[in-house]
Amino acid sequence: MKPGFIYILTNKNHTTLYIGVTSNLPLRVLEHKHKKFKNSFTAKYNLEKLVYWEAFQEIGDAIGREKQLKAGSRQKKLDLINGFNSEWRDLYEEICEEFGDLNLPF
Repeated sequence: MKPGFIYILTNKNHTTLYIGVTSNLPLRVLEHKHKKFKNSFTAKYNLEKLVYWEAFQEIGDAIGREKQLKAGSRQKKLDLINGFNSEWRDLYEEICEEFGDLNLPF
């Protein structure tokens, strides 16, 4: 089975959060940054800043974690981000370095 990732994106003002799941985190975040899906929630609200992620050995585990996070309160999500990335830096470059062998289109 494929590995999986959950991730949280936000906009520059940190007003909106988006939780997603994918098997290729660098590629998926790149798609958000380039607004590949023009009518999507993330494109509409300019959610392209990766502020949190988790890796899983199997995609099914990532899907379960995504559901758990989506069911939680906004405050729990904020606490999770603050514990992982207190400066709310965009972690995209870091995940490209760590997982860059996942067939990015560049």
